[in-house]
Amino acid sequence: MDSIEGNHYEKTETNPKILLQNSIILLLSQWYALQMAVQNQWGGYDSLQKSHQLATDLFLWFSKSNAPTPVEDLENLLHESMLLTFNTEIEDGSIEQVAEQLLAIHEEYLFCHSS
Repeated sequence: MDSIEGNHYEKTETNPKILLQNSIILLLSQWYALQMAVQNQWGGYDSLQKSHQLATDLFLWFSKSNAPTPVEDLENLLHESMLLTFNTEIEDGSIEQVAEQLLAIHEEYLFCHSS
């Protein structure tokens, strides 16, 4: 898909930052525990905005990092976000799964960004 932004023309498929952002958003939109927290407003009336903020925080963290992130750091970030932002304790193993998938997304971004 091509896009035009002002006078700047870019192919979105090959822009590593856009791929990173879209991959994070897609993954979080498929995470059942997060979607339940949003739908049931466990984080309050602004739960949807809070989920968008989580995606933004992950994007900023990954886009500024030039090295792989330890999976434990991702697990801790996701656990704290779900607990403190959505008042939800996740014990179904999905935090670990999402962290692993985020790690793979970040590694792909690092590979694309370096080439």
